[in-house]
Amino acid sequence: METPNLPAIRALRPAWNKGRIVGQKRPLKPKHVWAIRVRLELAENHRDLTLFNMAIDSKLRGCDLVKMKVVDVMASGQIKERASVLQSKTQKPVRFEIPEGTRASIEKWTEDEFMVGSEYLWPGRFHERLHISTRQYARIVRDWVTSIGLDAKRSHPRVRTLRPMSRLQRSFSR
Repeated sequence: METPNLPAIRALRPAWNKGRIVGQKRPLKPKHVWAIRVRLELAENHRDLTLFNMAIDSKLRGCDLVKMKVVDVMASGQIKERASVLQSKTQKPVRFEIPEGTRASIEKWTEDEFMVGSEYLWPGRFHERLHISTRQYARIVRDWVTSIGLDAKRSHPRVRTLRPMSRLQRSFSR
């Protein structure tokens, strides 16, 4: 039995991703991280410097980062050396170390008059907004990346770095 050849159906509009960059964004290189840090330090932008340092050190998703509370990083007026945050996607706790430079920026940020009485590390500007939104965080990240001359569509704030092996890992590798 023969089947007739039907005419090819052509799409009326182009594909949604035609001409766009698709796939995973490249992580920032260490030289870009330092360039952003230096710019934020020179501008004395304590909130953005703390937000950037915590994003790099914790490697948390943006939605978990903006929901961090002051009690996650402080205990009895002192900034913790290690913090633990429950991820919203996996519901698993993530422990990370807070280096000295990040602790210093957290201390400067928590002394700011904008932070007085705030439950969240990055409070919103209005009372109905408890913390900054993930959309606002994405805009802030875009501004950081474009400030050092990179294309914001191609870069991601997470950094791919090689961590030194711990003593426990070295003992197993021998």
